[in-house]
Amino acid sequence: MALNGSTTNQALLDAQLELWQNTFGYIKSMALKSALDLRIADAIHHHGGSGATLPQIVARIKIPSSKIPHLRRLMRVLAATGVFAAQHPPPATGSSGDDEDEPMLYMLTPVSRLLVGSQNLAPITTMNLHAAFISPFLELGSWFQHEEAPESCELFKHAHGQTCWGQADRDATFNALINDGMVSDSNFLMDIAINECGGAFQGITSLVDVGGGLGASAQAITKAFPGVKCSVLDLDHVVANAPAGDTGVQYIAGDMFEKIPPADAMFLKWILHDWDDEECIRILKNCRKAIPPREEGGKVIIIDMAIGVEPSDLRHKEMQAVFDIFVMVINGKERNEKEWKKIFFKAGFSDYKITPVLGVRSIIEVYP
Repeated sequence: MALNGSTTNQALLDAQLELWQNTFGYIKSMALKSALDLRIADAIHHHGGSGATLPQIVARIKIPSSKIPHLRRLMRVLAATGVFAAQHPPPATGSSGDDEDEPMLYMLTPVSRLLVGSQNLAPITTMNLHAAFISPFLELGSWFQHEEAPESCELFKHAHGQTCWGQADRDATFNALINDGMVSDSNFLMDIAINECGGAFQGITSLVDVGGGLGASAQAITKAFPGVKCSVLDLDHVVANAPAGDTGVQYIAGDMFEKIPPADAMFLKWILHDWDDEECIRILKNCRKAIPPREEGGKVIIIDMAIGVEPSDLRHKEMQAVFDIFVMVINGKERNEKEWKKIFFKAGFSDYKITPVLGVRSIIEVYP
């Protein structure tokens, strides 16, 4: 009986631990946000591969001395969650090696290495952790209880009184937050996409990056395939901030819901998951009008999630499920293959191919 009771108690405690992991998951997100705000990864990176002590980090991020004990606790969380690594330095010559007061060394991990350097993911991570995207989820339960028309069913608007894209149009700082985030993601992902599935871009001579922002994806394609003439289509306030100089890319102000310029291929990276099915069909129909027949090289190339396309580990499945809720904030949606197929065929396409080579994302080629 004692053994059974002990087993039951342990099961209860394990369940409580799992409950706490979910309850306090936001602490991990806010610890990461704090690390970004304070540029802790840059401070550690400044000291090279040997790592940095807490005093060295403090010297770079310049916080009040009264906050140093709290920073030590923040670093403990960041190390426990794998953002940084922490270890005692090797003992000095002649030292016994058991001095627990020896300052801890903090080092970058594969995760935090993504936050430093010229092409890092700090901007997209900062965007995802911005209060404008986080605060609506505090009202998620009440949002579910409100009856709303499908076209108005946007959590962001419920919280802020305007759509995400409306705020980007009116607020230059918020617009820059989104554009810089998308650039950082493209700088990270496009080289991988081209290496893993470069065949998707071969055989075409022109391409329009639909909703392509500041053109980072189009620039990567042009660099890898100099024979492809790339254009970027986006709204006026986005194109107004396009990089100056010779980028090898043409920028076109326009609305993908109205008309898309003609080219052999349309490219949509992380665009369709922002919209509901009917809006996606409108975009894809305009893409279909803008490309030649399949036998002349016409296609649409999409980078987005395709949930459950092939067996994946628990982390992939969980992130796809979590991301589906995240894009719900702007009335977006992550789709499985059946859902993708439905909107492709409704938009007038005849075939598609999904290549799941980008972690939780896939390259999807769609043919007229």
